[in-house]
Amino acid sequence: MSQNKQVVVKELPQGQLGREHFELQTVDMPSPDDGELLVKTILMSIDAANRAWMQGATYREAVKAGDVMHTYSIGQVVESKSDSHAVGDIVAVEARWAEHVVVKAKAAQKMPPVPVLSHLLSVFGIAGRTAYHGLVDVGRPVKGETVLVSAAAGSVGGYVGQIAKSLGCRAVGIAGSPEKCAWVKEELGFDDCIDYRAPGLFKALQAACPDGIDVYFDNVGGEILETVLFQMNERGRIACCGAISQYDGSPPSGPRNVPGMLVVKRLRMEGFIVMDFAKEAHRATKELQRLVMSGELKIQEDIYEGLESAPDALIGLLAGNNRGKRMVRVAPDPS
Repeated sequence: MSQNKQVVVKELPQGQLGREHFELQTVDMPSPDDGELLVKTILMSIDAANRAWMQGATYREAVKAGDVMHTYSIGQVVESKSDSHAVGDIVAVEARWAEHVVVKAKAAQKMPPVPVLSHLLSVFGIAGRTAYHGLVDVGRPVKGETVLVSAAAGSVGGYVGQIAKSLGCRAVGIAGSPEKCAWVKEELGFDDCIDYRAPGLFKALQAACPDGIDVYFDNVGGEILETVLFQMNERGRIACCGAISQYDGSPPSGPRNVPGMLVVKRLRMEGFIVMDFAKEAHRATKELQRLVMSGELKIQEDIYEGLESAPDALIGLLAGNNRGKRMVRVAPDPS
């Protein structure tokens, strides 16, 4: 019988995630039943949410010790027991860190042909659509306003600032090193970017956002969110996308000025996940395609090679060493 490699969560971390928490296993190839598909994994998305799932149930089930790590992936159907999908179809699926997975056919989304398959995970996938819907539909920026985004060098944040610029807004980022800040400004075209690891975050925000902040796209939570709230303009909007500062062993902290600051400034703070806008995906894709074609949106991808590299890819992402959308290539694109 054919073999299948997979990466299992050996034990749940009590502090920071490490390589010792994962194990590469070789098991028998799974076989689909009626209404199911056997899918060969090509590309796996690596997200901070992977770590959050280890802390308990969120908008999806928790990852437990002994589980094959959960992921979202792009793959190719290699065996079908459903009339809805054919062998060779490229599909997006909720999957696992494995070379092959069995999924329900009704849960596998057929993907359109694209010149570069990885773009289905980055600009036209979860990263791009999260940035678009979070900014446009939750943040609702108006031309001339100041948009601030944390984790600006990450898979979502980089797109947020570029989309904000396309809407005629001032785009300011927060990132984790002088080198990242320079890259965000020079390569992605942000108006300014602040190194949160440098002293004096409050004053740096004042200097970069002299007219205050109208929209804050929050990827980190914690002390940075607390600091930003002081400088929000009245009727400002905060789109809460994630809280990466709270995921990997750090105790939850702040913001301590909620709800007081929300009341005084009449702020609107709203959490969202990209699936909230599933029925609007076509609108996001159409606009993202237009921005890419016009050159207003640069695509940045950060791809690790091989299934066995997935733990290192996630650990590094949590440490902030990525630029753009991180993913793992498990198999080559179909020729």
